[in-house]
Amino acid sequence: MKSLPIRRNTLVLGIVLLLFAIFAWAGWANWEYREQAAARARILAEHQGELIADASVAADPDAPSGSPFANAATSLQGKLAPAFALDDLAGKKVSLASYRGKAVLVNFWATWCGPCKIETPWLVALRDKYASQGFEVLGVDAEGDDLKPSDKAGWVKDKADVARFVQQMKMPYPVLIDGDSISEPYGGVDALPTSFFIDRKGTVVAAQMGLSSESAMEANIKKALAQ
Repeated sequence: MKSLPIRRNTLVLGIVLLLFAIFAWAGWANWEYREQAAARARILAEHQGELIADASVAADPDAPSGSPFANAATSLQGKLAPAFALDDLAGKKVSLASYRGKAVLVNFWATWCGPCKIETPWLVALRDKYASQGFEVLGVDAEGDDLKPSDKAGWVKDKADVARFVQQMKMPYPVLIDGDSISEPYGGVDALPTSFFIDRKGTVVAAQMGLSSESAMEANIKKALAQ
């Protein structure tokens, strides 16, 4: 009879130890999750900071001529946007000239581009906000910059990746394929995303290279609409 309290105490002690182990594990898992989330946030912040710094250099007319972004960002401003015609996802040829009379944002991007994923919801929202005023976005896919014209399987995969991204992000504007074929006239497009803001007469009024901000993008859209 005297052994019962000992067994009961042992059972209670076992339960206490089990609960302690569960709480310890939960605390460790939560800490590890927070650390991983913080690390991801730091990496993203650093990446954004670098891109924003690049964009500020590009937008600065006094940036050193040796800057890799200076010439590309400023060389087209005040000039007619280079003409192009590219296929959309349905295989229909879409030309920039067909949008004359509208303000157009030509956005070079890719599905693997992290900053592009951040920027895309802004583009969707701004396009919806200003479409009634004669504004359109042309998303130019730079996904296949390393694909050869003869690589049919590669282009099929490229188009499928782009179509999936467009569906996931609910992009309502035209998305065009093979942006690399027109990158040179647009300054080489050394960074993604890169956007050119074109007024109703077809003139480039602003350029953004790298991730900027939604407010900066909206300001350039207004500039394009006002010209």
